[in-house]
Amino acid sequence: MDTLNPTDDDSTCRRCDALNEVIDADGAMPMWVVDCLNSIFSALADPTRLRIVHALVENEKLNVTGLADFAGLSVSAVSHQLRILRDRGLVRAQRDGRMVHYSLADDHLRRLFCTGVQHAHEDCTSSLRREAERSA
Repeated sequence: MDTLNPTDDDSTCRRCDALNEVIDADGAMPMWVVDCLNSIFSALADPTRLRIVHALVENEKLNVTGLADFAGLSVSAVSHQLRILRDRGLVRAQRDGRMVHYSLADDHLRRLFCTGVQHAHEDCTSSLRREAERSA
């Protein structure tokens, strides 16, 4: 897991080890990293896909029906969104006879999801919480 380390020039600004490995001499993030991050975060910016990821965080692997049941979604909706998650490299499929089981591609997504949940729980403003509760 990446650790946060203070940068040389400002101890209040913290940077993870992975960022230290990819930034260029000017301190800029390469475009390929920006594009990759955009792909990951845009895939997670959909409530249905977040429910699928949650189901896979809670259950190591599930078939489409299991995902649909856990997430409270239709099989059709899950199948459509799984294609996007697979295309982005976030979910992998493993065939077992006629059954296909889905799992998170690696532990990075699990940690990212859990960190996001922790952030939402601890740091989400009261107005955002009230708005979310009203729309639920």
